Amino acid sequence: MSVLRADEPTPAEVLRAEGGARFLLTADHAGRMIPRALGDLGVSAAELERHIAWDIGIAGVTRRLSALLDAPAVLQCYSRLVIDCNRPEAAEGAFPVISEATAIPGNEGLGAVAKAARRAAIFAPYHAAIERLIEARGRVVYVAMHSFTPVYCGVARPMHVAVLYHRYPGFSRALAKLLRAEPGLVVAENEPYRVSDESDYGVPVHAERRGLDYAEIEIRQDLIQDDAGQAEWAARLARLLPLAAARLEEIKPETKKE
Repeated sequence: MSVLRADEPTPAEVLRAEGGARFLLTADHAGRMIPRALGDLGVSAAELERHIAWDIGIAGVTRRLSALLDAPAVLQCYSRLVIDCNRPEAAEGAFPVISEATAIPGNEGLGAVAKAARRAAIFAPYHAAIERLIEARGRVVYVAMHSFTPVYCGVARPMHVAVLYHRYPGFSRALAKLLRAEPGLVVAENEPYRVSDESDYGVPVHAERRGLDYAEIEIRQDLIQDDAGQAEWAARLARLLPLAAARLEEIKPETKKE
């Protein structure tokens, strides 16, 4: 069975492929569509509006940021419940059977053939679009855009924004320092998530394997759930990302050895 029908959107929305900025923006969880062939995965419409299905607000931030920077961006439009495009194939959660406290019946007992079909239809073309841009543009700064829910499993998350990193922390730390200088912001590093080869795909595969500078940015969803919040955060990041890149260039020989 084909996962995507001919009239359904391709998974990768590419913006400003010829943009002049050195940054490449990605949004693995920008959308919450489910291919018609999969129905609703047994999940209610109300649950599909929640953070379990997508990164609320991040598509709007990423589109605005792409325009402000004149930077290429790739947004993935299908729900993370169909296949999580920031997870290796074998990772827990790549095809979630439960998300937070919500069961995903359509993923129960999913066999290898069905998983491979979803991967071929959504995961592979999305990441191929990213690969093409990197190969065409060379040494981009890879910026993975995400958002997180203010409360998860009953635990509040007080930070407004987080910057995640793994092997090459220089650019991320420079960005975190600049964010902390912004009035009223609570900024975390490697919270509420951490990047690893086992749990993540975008940063380890596209950025770290190439030795690219990068940051994975997580913005709290209540801050970007409307147009005003999305515009505010896009403007902030459009101002700070180039500053972080400039600061990294000044200290790069030391930073890259961390």
